[in-house]
Amino acid sequence: MDKKRILLITTGGTIMSVPSEQGLQPGADEAALVRFPGSEAYDVSVYSLMTLDSSNIQPEEWALIAAAIYEKRGGYDGVVITHGTDTMAYTASALTFMLPGIDRPVVLTGSQLPISNILSDAYANLQCAFAMAASGINGVFIAFDRQVFLGCRAVKVRTTDFHAFESVNFPPVAEINSHGLAISGAYKPEAGRKCALRNGVSSHVALMKLIPGVEPRLFSAFADAGCQGLVIEAFGSGGINFLRRDIVAEIRKLVARGVIVVICSQCLYEATDMTVYEVGRRALECGAVPAGDMTTEAAVTKLMWLLEQGLSHDEVTALLRENLHGEISI
Repeated sequence: MDKKRILLITTGGTIMSVPSEQGLQPGADEAALVRFPGSEAYDVSVYSLMTLDSSNIQPEEWALIAAAIYEKRGGYDGVVITHGTDTMAYTASALTFMLPGIDRPVVLTGSQLPISNILSDAYANLQCAFAMAASGINGVFIAFDRQVFLGCRAVKVRTTDFHAFESVNFPPVAEINSHGLAISGAYKPEAGRKCALRNGVSSHVALMKLIPGVEPRLFSAFADAGCQGLVIEAFGSGGINFLRRDIVAEIRKLVARGVIVVICSQCLYEATDMTVYEVGRRALECGAVPAGDMTTEAAVTKLMWLLEQGLSHDEVTALLRENLHGEISI
């Protein structure tokens, strides 16, 4: 039986970190990544793209990763990307939009402890990622702690526990159990679409978490600084205060200046519904766009991506409400 051909793209992260005087920093030998139990079942090619702590991975790096996947995927059954955990969910969401119609499994993974640590979770995560990359199920995923999540639904929820990620408002795509890699069937890959590379994203997007008593004048500062899109984590199902400190009025001003304002919830689970309360309806009437049940990471990266696709303001706001790649429930 022919071995599945897997392309392993390395970007750094904890999984490849070594101690230094400044703390852990990427620098481990990449060969260690393909010495996990079971690696001999695959025909693996390693491509070292970058060596960065994921806190330093930004839109420019997303574009490089997307381009590498697109250009090198031919001849491989799947792609695994090792990546730091801190911004992995952002990268996975960004790649989802940058590679529409992706025709291979693309699986991001990493670890909470360096691979050189005898207690590391790295090997188990690599085993899960490679199994998913060989599954033939197309899409962008995160594999961690024996589970596989749709990339645009994953959120990092713990800083040290091995169960670092959860799938928000969407079931895990697969898990490792006593039967091996068990696919849930909840995810349906895109069909009949040719893979494309659209890796332009705008960095003129900001995220603000609403707190009681926030100064309204702060919102105008975003537009003054050239912000084209603002994602606001609002209260509950999308509540925005308007008494005493009128944030709704500030949203109206931003929209009038051409800034696209997206409202998601500070709550990790379930969706915004800005039609329920007055504090949501007022913002909705001002032109704010509800994020539905998108994660904050998906809302931010989707907005960043849409703003660079040569679309009109109305087209961007319309597509924010549409399910493009599984990121939102309609």
